[in-house]
Amino acid sequence: MFEFIRTHQRLMQLVLLILILPSFALIGVSGYTTYMSGDHDLVQIGDSAITQQEFDEARRNQLQRLQANAGGAFDPAILDTPQARSALLESLIERRLIIDEATKERFSVSDAMLREAIASIPELQVDGRFSPQRYNEVLAAMGISSREFEQGQRAELALQRVLGPIGATARVPASVSQAVAQALTSQRTVRLRAFDAADYQDDIQITDADIKAWYKANPDQLQVPEYVSASYLLLDEAAAMQGVPEVSESEMLAYYEQNKSRYVMPARVQVSHILFDVPSGASDAQRAEARKKAEAVAEKAKADPTRFAELAKTESDDAGTANEGGRLGWITKGSWPEALEEAVFSLEKGQTSGVVEGPDGYHVFLAEDVQPETGETFEQAKAKVQSEIRRQLAADRYAEMATKLTDLVYDDQTSLQPAAQALGLQVRQANGIARDGLLDAADLSAENPASQSPDAQILNDARVRRALFSGQTYTDRHNSGVIEISPGVLVVVRIDDITPAHVLPLEKAQDFIRERLLAERSRDAARKAGEALLAELQANNGAEAPEGFGTAQTISRIDTQGLSKPVLDAAFAADAHALPVYVGVEGGQGYVLVRVEAAEAGKDDPTLNASLTAQISQALGAAEQAAVLRAMREAAKVRMLPDAEEALKPEGQQG
Repeated sequence: MFEFIRTHQRLMQLVLLILILPSFALIGVSGYTTYMSGDHDLVQIGDSAITQQEFDEARRNQLQRLQANAGGAFDPAILDTPQARSALLESLIERRLIIDEATKERFSVSDAMLREAIASIPELQVDGRFSPQRYNEVLAAMGISSREFEQGQRAELALQRVLGPIGATARVPASVSQAVAQALTSQRTVRLRAFDAADYQDDIQITDADIKAWYKANPDQLQVPEYVSASYLLLDEAAAMQGVPEVSESEMLAYYEQNKSRYVMPARVQVSHILFDVPSGASDAQRAEARKKAEAVAEKAKADPTRFAELAKTESDDAGTANEGGRLGWITKGSWPEALEEAVFSLEKGQTSGVVEGPDGYHVFLAEDVQPETGETFEQAKAKVQSEIRRQLAADRYAEMATKLTDLVYDDQTSLQPAAQALGLQVRQANGIARDGLLDAADLSAENPASQSPDAQILNDARVRRALFSGQTYTDRHNSGVIEISPGVLVVVRIDDITPAHVLPLEKAQDFIRERLLAERSRDAARKAGEALLAELQANNGAEAPEGFGTAQTISRIDTQGLSKPVLDAAFAADAHALPVYVGVEGGQGYVLVRVEAAEAGKDDPTLNASLTAQISQALGAAEQAAVLRAMREAAKVRMLPDAEEALKPEGQQG
């Protein structure tokens, strides 16, 4: 069973989604009917309620599923926000409304519909057709019976009958998709003139008073989140390597000889042969006859080696190679009996041998190609040998150190120093580690910014940040457990100091503020220059493009020619009845004038119309389903209860 899972990982992931997601993430049908409302109801839905227990279970399932998909690098803090919690609660509400409606209307699914739905699952098919064998393999690997699987599928199909028909029957009128297609394919011919904010920076003056005023007016934009400074131990190959003893010359030579095939490619010969078979128990007369025949063929081959393949086909008793001209392929030393190797490796390229006696008869050989021994001598490979030995010793030492580290960090949870001394590691420091990532060095008032550390990637790992801001590591400043970042990389962290969230001091913020004001004022200058020219051009509109505008380009909403959305929107919003016409638009880098010189209506494209009809119908169906859900909420009198507000808070903010 486990072998099936290992060799069908993608299949199993998809099947897990099919089997478990609806009920696993949102508490399935049976879960809803068995839970009872209690003292911690979060949402009232008609005569029933969603409880704290249901919500917590859904959160655990959601977290487990995402961690399984993303591996240990998944950061649970992503789900521990009011927005993420609210989205999960809303999904539970919608699920309950659908279940209640399906129960009230007694929606059911026939056996034929169930069979058709299961047979259509691609993961249960072989060569495009449902496979009973694959079906049984998948269920056996999942450890569930066909009855359990089919009950779950039947329940999901019943729930789909509540909103499914609404989305499936939504259709957009052809006139709408045609109008959208024409809007997408309509064209404008434009020229652009950009007023780059950078061109106006030299004329901008930022005073200290300006900086202080902005600082006072915008404290919310200078908020620095809570962060910690931490000590940490890093155990990796480099750390383990430091304690590895020097390798002696004799040890390196012994290793070289034992692993010589890694450094030296032995001599080899590409050989063909003609075999004259001598059966087991053959008489002396039979052996003499076979040898005589072999000697005659050997003479012919020696006289004209180019005939060797022809002779092999007609004379060789080796049926497996005769049709291939006797070709045996490449032979390396040590793979054949000594007598045969001696004869073969004495040949030069293109040379044939005499008669060579072997265990199975008499051979005549041809050396098709010869390659001498190649590679590195011991002296040439010495540095590589030394490195490989040290790496192997370091791997052994790493395993030993990892075991000890796991014990040592718990022996004295208030310091990393004892573990560091016992293992010969260095206690390192880093500052500016926040819950959501590493802070920029400019935001810190201390040394050793984590963002500039050689270990920044490790310190920014979600597992490290999660360890620092949870449990006794955070509350009591104890050592964390050993965190495996990757195979061969372990880290232990401990908080040295906690800096609360605060507004960045003026002396640390003034460079940021200066750059911000410079950017804002230079954009304003660019905008004013552009607007002044726009007013002039609109007042004195001429047929010829003024100096400074670029080459003409034809654009559409499908083919934007790389123009930004604001510029594109401005071009198509311009009045095309009296061309040319000028419009201006503000962008991130300054101001852009757009000269619209020509306009062409969109074209009717049946292929595009069909695609748009499908896409808009799908969007319309989703909107109609959402509208029905809103109506169902109103009919069920969905009401958030007081405990819901507390449940939606992140864990650290709950009372």
